[in-house]
Amino acid sequence: MFTKILIANRGEIACRVIKTARKMGIQTVAVYSEADKDALHVDLADEAVCIGPAASKESYLVMDKIIAACKETGAQAVHPGYGFLSENAEFSRRLEEEGIKFIGPKHYSVAKMGDKIESKKLAIAAEVNTIPGYNDAISGPDEAVKIAQGIGYPVMIKASAGGGGKGLRVAYNDAEAFEGFSSCVNEARNSFGDDRVFIEKYVLEPRHIEIQVLGDSHGNYVYLNERDCSIQRRHQKVIEEAPSPFVDAEMRKAMGEQAVALARAVNYESAGTVEFVVSGATKEFYFLEMNTRLQVEHPVTELITGLDLVEQMIRVAYGEKLPLTQADVQINGWAMECRINAEDPFRGFLPSTGRLVKFLPPKEIPGQVRVDTGVYDGGEISMFYDSMIAKLIVHGSTREQAIARMRDALNAFVIRGISSNIPFQAALMQHPRFQSGIFDTGFIAKEYPKGFDASMVPHDDPALLVSVAAYVYRAFTDRAASISGQLQGHERIVDDHWMVVRLNKDGNEHHPVIARPVHGGYHIEYKGEHYEILSDWKLGASLFNGTCNGEPFTLQVERHKIKYSLFHWGTRADFMVMSARAAELLALMPEKLPPDLSKFLLSPMPGLLREVSVKVGQDVKAGEKLAVIEAMKMENILKADQDCKVKKIAAAAGESLSVDQIIIEFE
Repeated sequence: MFTKILIANRGEIACRVIKTARKMGIQTVAVYSEADKDALHVDLADEAVCIGPAASKESYLVMDKIIAACKETGAQAVHPGYGFLSENAEFSRRLEEEGIKFIGPKHYSVAKMGDKIESKKLAIAAEVNTIPGYNDAISGPDEAVKIAQGIGYPVMIKASAGGGGKGLRVAYNDAEAFEGFSSCVNEARNSFGDDRVFIEKYVLEPRHIEIQVLGDSHGNYVYLNERDCSIQRRHQKVIEEAPSPFVDAEMRKAMGEQAVALARAVNYESAGTVEFVVSGATKEFYFLEMNTRLQVEHPVTELITGLDLVEQMIRVAYGEKLPLTQADVQINGWAMECRINAEDPFRGFLPSTGRLVKFLPPKEIPGQVRVDTGVYDGGEISMFYDSMIAKLIVHGSTREQAIARMRDALNAFVIRGISSNIPFQAALMQHPRFQSGIFDTGFIAKEYPKGFDASMVPHDDPALLVSVAAYVYRAFTDRAASISGQLQGHERIVDDHWMVVRLNKDGNEHHPVIARPVHGGYHIEYKGEHYEILSDWKLGASLFNGTCNGEPFTLQVERHKIKYSLFHWGTRADFMVMSARAAELLALMPEKLPPDLSKFLLSPMPGLLREVSVKVGQDVKAGEKLAVIEAMKMENILKADQDCKVKKIAAAAGESLSVDQIIIEFE
């Protein structure tokens, strides 16, 4: 077996590979950019080599630097993870020439299947079901519109070297085809160094089902069942599960055999994924693409099969045979994965970067809860790389149990300092359509057409939140009252009465509450009902584990002087808890109105201002492009929401922007 391997990646996947290598007794080498010098994967590896500046194209995408690091450290093989150089045939070939093993398929397999245009042609030759479309590179936006018209809308515009939702747009008309083509080309060039784009028919009501395959150098192939990746936002996967609630045994066998046929056609060696789009109405399936690498969502397959896919990749690269046949592949229970991303779901899912003031993932439980991450408490989420903070994976004996475990795990996942999509993930977990298993890739767009806000996750037990707020306030007040040497006048609770004021967008709700100490907690009286909250919660702790009338629960608490924020099941409830007299005085205070910012275009996220599309004095129509911001490798187009006239350009192309920084001022 190899004695030392290099991981040509960063973040979560680098840490994931290191974990398996360590289990196998293999030493690891990390590579890192200057921005990642304090990253977790650098700390976990046995050795680490700096390979350049923060920008990927100057570090993680530079083959010469990766190969030089291998030679410097004596690494015998390279695991590429996903993204970066993982599907670069030239990188695989150069490693082979240097006598360094590529822990992945051979370069000719990568070349044939990593290219979406060529892979589709190969799939047709192998008699695999394919989607109608135009399978050659397109020269420009005008040609893209003409081709789209010929295929018939809606169409999908895709970067040939694309992946992870980058370089991909759905167009329903000529204008969207024209604009989408240009954005795809730019994203593809920046992310993959390959700006070729093609177009194919967009299947309505599609399910995104993918088959995990394994092949070795001895001609053995197996498929490891399917994953359902239909819950997507802007073509990026949000939730993955295995098996699929949509796929039956007959479809699984048919898709699996086609996936293996495709792998066999290119002499595929390693783990790979054949993706299919499936019609929700007819159950017809079509080849979408083959990812010649490890997938982000591979853990759900591992949990239902009991296999370590990274270990299998390493063993295949070393020349070993697969340890199982198709008859050995089983489905044990149900697994789900939520991608925890650095984005603000309440601000249109815009990227959120900065310091992780607090990072406390839920406790890992073997066979039940798993957290794959590349960050740590106090670390930084950089604008230079993708938005993933962690992958939260759960396993249960049934889909219902997996959902319940995911909800509990999301409740216990504490992230502060930046925004995350945890509230949105929690909302999805309790959505009736998701729970039913009847959905398609348009689920999020259909269910949240105007975006996501707090009103979409109403708490089904607000009394629990009020009771915990009362518990926390009383606990802090009791401690303060017990401190000796205080100035006279410190508020003490005498008659156990005060007001809980819940803050919401519709106005203040004033609720009288009584809380009396009991052994292990407090007895709460609220709206004529009684709630006994018992907990060993420590003052100031973010995580509150307890029972309410004997029923266990987990939520999160954040204190801001006299305000408290509680987080539970995707809901954030903000409370002010105070005496009745204090509440009366608060009501007399004048309301402070926010400043009028309607005449400014503000940056909705930190990022790089790629383009300012208007000039001073220009009349702009509603819907017209104003600027383009790049953040976390994605282009974000800002458009005018009404007719206006440009008065001043406050930021120049190439400038790094902060959140709410002024870009344009209007008359």
